[in-house]
Amino acid sequence: MPSASLLTKIILPAISLLILLFICLFFRKPDRSFIADQKNILSPADGTVLSVERVNEDELFNDTRIRISIFMSIWNVHINWYPVSGRVIYCKYHPGKYLVARYPKSSILNERNTVAIENPVTGKILVRQIAGAVARRIVSYVKEHKEVSPGEELGFIRFGSRVDIFLPPDIVILVKPGDSVRGLISVIARVS
Repeated sequence: MPSASLLTKIILPAISLLILLFICLFFRKPDRSFIADQKNILSPADGTVLSVERVNEDELFNDTRIRISIFMSIWNVHINWYPVSGRVIYCKYHPGKYLVARYPKSSILNERNTVAIENPVTGKILVRQIAGAVARRIVSYVKEHKEVSPGEELGFIRFGSRVDIFLPPDIVILVKPGDSVRGLISVIARVS
């Protein structure tokens, strides 16, 4: 068994340093450059594409949309960006559970924040920030009726989570499940 002085002089400071490094890594804010193109829909987050599927979006649009789900592990940057330019037409916070973010029902059962942006080229796009089992806090910087553009931060989700983006059904999807994407860099869809 380690002595008390070894514990206080080496082990506890080492553990504290590792925790501090993890927190600094998690809350990093990279400087990203991107190519602005009105026809491109950029990834709103870093992570792995969980699914690409046609779903009924019933919170705002009440129609069929293509949903791209992006899972952010604890190692990803957790800033979320606007995927297109346009005007924020809807913003609503929903309290909820903290199921594992990979679970399909987390999109409607977990704590989440829903934002819709209207763009004259891409149409109306909905972005949903979803808290996960570890992520217990969604920070949103969204203001309704505000004009926004890619590069601006939509918000932040702490410690592992998911972002769903709901796109018009006639859009060209450029990603598939299992793809790694980077916020503001990866083009996930494009207007044909």
